[in-house]
Amino acid sequence: MPLMTRIPGAHFLRNLVERRNLLFQLVRRDFSQRFVGSAAGWLWGVIQPLVLLVSWVFVFRICMRIHLPPEAPTQNFALYLFAGFLPWLLFQETVQRSSTCLLDHQNLITKTVFPAEIVPVSIFLSSLMNHLIALALAMGAIGIWDRHFSPMVLYLPVYMVLIGLLAVGIGWIVSSLHVYLRDTAQVLTVVLTFWFWFTPIFIVEEMIPQQYRFVLRANPLAYLVRAYRERLLSSHPPSFREIAVIAAYALVAFLAGGFFFRHLKRGFADVL
Repeated sequence: MPLMTRIPGAHFLRNLVERRNLLFQLVRRDFSQRFVGSAAGWLWGVIQPLVLLVSWVFVFRICMRIHLPPEAPTQNFALYLFAGFLPWLLFQETVQRSSTCLLDHQNLITKTVFPAEIVPVSIFLSSLMNHLIALALAMGAIGIWDRHFSPMVLYLPVYMVLIGLLAVGIGWIVSSLHVYLRDTAQVLTVVLTFWFWFTPIFIVEEMIPQQYRFVLRANPLAYLVRAYRERLLSSHPPSFREIAVIAAYALVAFLAGGFFFRHLKRGFADVL
């Protein structure tokens, strides 16, 4: 058997090209159904993070009076918070919604020859559309409030691809587990809550005691949050080490998720 057919990631990418029309239909259906019957439609994808942002700024900036250090890429706490929240929101939404996606599509999986592995990918691409809208909003706010536009934002698609590999890989694991263990989605909610607070979104990395800095080095979202802030709020180019570390985490998650999903997929039809 050729080596490429034994690697789940390569096998999946080949199938993805062959089934791009099906993937497009899934993305369009997912994006439209999320806001079906809603007067605001896709604007809810922007309203929700903005409401969270305003409430967080009120609590942490106005009430708790948290100030940014002089070396921060901006002194505007709202922009600092929003820039760091963007990659987390894309990752969290993809992983959280992927956990139940196979149950949501069980009729297709049990009755037809359906490539179940593309469902988490369609969720990521659907979430990416909201992400791009929020990103455009953030760039507009940075231009108005900070009077700053960095050409380094051209690197952001690289980080989006890496977030996709990381989120889809984890999404494959939790979605296939949830078929057999229906508590997976609830456990995932708890895990993501811990993960969120161990990611430096609200706090500056320098505020974390030195003995706990290893948490940042072991957290791929910490690198992504830092990268988004620097690309959006400063003109510093990315370092090769930064991209290499994020890519390593993303590829490991993607390949591990592919192996895991491919192994458990054999019993989906019986359990569903």
